[in-house]
Amino acid sequence: MNEPMPDDPAAIILRLLRARGAGKTICPSEAARAYAPDDWRQHMPAVRRAAFDLADAGQIVILQRGKVVDGRSAKGPIRLALREPEPAGSL
Repeated sequence: MNEPMPDDPAAIILRLLRARGAGKTICPSEAARAYAPDDWRQHMPAVRRAAFDLADAGQIVILQRGKVVDGRSAKGPIRLALREPEPAGSL
């Protein structure tokens, strides 16, 4: 996946997650608020699509109740986290 433009939802998701740090999560609404503070709710579908694309590309994981899920089929609140690197020597 190419690096997203600095002001698009995917870039905002990655920036927020990197700022939060390894092992931490964000709510998709945090990215929507950073993208469009005054009318963030209307941008939630774009933020969720960006999150799905980032997850498909292996850059982030989508979590629900602490477990990795497919965001497209998840019902209820989700959280986003950076994908943790695989331990060296694992298959």
